Amino acid sequence: MFCTIGTRIIQRGAPLFRATEICRYSSNASKTVKFAPAGKKLKIYTKTGDKGTSSLFTGERRPKSDGVFEALGATDELSSNIGMAIALSEEKNHPYVSQLQRIQCILQDIGSSVATPASSARESHMQKVGFSGRHTEELEEWIDEYTEELPTLTNFILPGGGAISSQIHICRAVCRRAERRITPLVDSAECDAETLKYVNRLSDFLFTIARYAAKLDGKGETIYTRPDTRSKDYKPTQDGVWKKIK
Repeated sequence: MFCTIGTRIIQRGAPLFRATEICRYSSNASKTVKFAPAGKKLKIYTKTGDKGTSSLFTGERRPKSDGVFEALGATDELSSNIGMAIALSEEKNHPYVSQLQRIQCILQDIGSSVATPASSARESHMQKVGFSGRHTEELEEWIDEYTEELPTLTNFILPGGGAISSQIHICRAVCRRAERRITPLVDSAECDAETLKYVNRLSDFLFTIARYAAKLDGKGETIYTRPDTRSKDYKPTQDGVWKKIK
């Protein structure tokens, strides 16, 4: 499918579909870019993958079980889960929605880098999929800002804290899986190392705003305590969580 922005035409769904074309990378952005079809509509299915292979940005075809597609799939799943978090958060007018939308765009860029393994890429390919370390620095700034609004973390907390916080915790867990899938590609010099740094920091950001969402929604955090029933210092509460007796 091809879409236009102004006078430019980009291919939707391919690695070349760059996030810089669909997002303004502004944390204050409030509008979603709408795409208008350019020329004749193309069918969404191509049948080229019916035999279990798929094409990379470089033109190389690999089995769909290849590590590159594992990483792409995990990244796509992460973006999809973030989309659900956005939908839930928008209903409550939470302030980090535009940042999550920006992250979805950057994940598209990470997908471009993953889909361009250095072993089969030409210089012209690599120039189109470079990934800036500035994105990671931006996440760190956001983490610091939200952390200032939260109580000091002195214990492990369990995923929860309401529907929105729980969904963001799911995003965090999927983000960790995406990181594990990207790591072998970076270790083998097939993918830009900056992408791995970003995904690693992203899980920290998601953890932080999961806590922040719980605070905004007036939900408490469940603190992990070791359920050692042999000790008289612990007793079950009404909700079944073991709490230490003060």
